[in-house]
Amino acid sequence: MKKIWLASGLIILLALGMYIGLRTSDSKWAGVDESVVEKFAIEANRPPHEPLINIEHGDLPLLLFLLAGAAGGFAAGYSFRGLFPPKGKTERLATGI
Repeated sequence: MKKIWLASGLIILLALGMYIGLRTSDSKWAGVDESVVEKFAIEANRPPHEPLINIEHGDLPLLLFLLAGAAGGFAAGYSFRGLFPPKGKTERLATGI
């Protein structure tokens, strides 16, 4: 019982510390595009430009995520029997019958 209380206290303490740390931080976390790729592009005299299709605003990212999930679910569902055949078929496939 003492271990559960100790683990719970540590989790709460870590969560509180992360919450306070993230709330007080004013800096924006730069991604790989901004911190690495953009630096090399500027050095090569190829400054960044606006994307052809801007998906940062609106519901377009959600739609694309939904379509990708539906396509992945369809592919997994279509190949489910090939990936996980019934038990009787695996024995026949292994023996060559």
